[in-house]
Amino acid sequence: MIRVGILAPALALRVGLREVLRGLEGVEVVADASAPAELPPLEVLVLTSSDFLPGLGGEPPAVLLLTDDLGAAARLMDLPVWGVLPLDASPEELSAAVRALGEGLWAGSPVLLQDLFERPPASLFEDADPLVDPLTAREREVLQLAAEGLANKQIALSLEISEHTVKFHLSSLYAKLGVTSRTEAIRAGARRGWVVL
Repeated sequence: MIRVGILAPALALRVGLREVLRGLEGVEVVADASAPAELPPLEVLVLTSSDFLPGLGGEPPAVLLLTDDLGAAARLMDLPVWGVLPLDASPEELSAAVRALGEGLWAGSPVLLQDLFERPPASLFEDADPLVDPLTAREREVLQLAAEGLANKQIALSLEISEHTVKFHLSSLYAKLGVTSRTEAIRAGARRGWVVL
């Protein structure tokens, strides 16, 4: 069972979402609230406003934002697992998104995601930290291949370089991006528009 919570300012919206989600197989709605502090631990949180995001703090659960606002959707990209659907999403779309998020995958409406990833990074992430030392073309290639799920050995074969060189490029990436893992590097690259996921 995927434990789901609903966070929405309006009672009518919470009740409506609860009824739709309650009818989904493998989903247990454990709470609905108008403030993040009122929620118990859960695996997926369904939001109707990105204004709740700062209040989540710590290690938030997977977040599914229901919105038609691209700017609101862009605020999700700092979270480890997130999804975005329009407010008029069907029960089938909600079910698929909740299941994907419950498995740790990203999910969303193709239209919203396409618009989100096609917009220039500067317009979405005006507060993104500028890099003192920009990435080299080779580092971007390594980052993209890592984002595609290739292991170091596969990246080395693809780029016709040694595995040691791949490790060197990854270390350099981590330092330039201020991260400590491959996942964080990929996330930082995606936020800046350098990686296509």
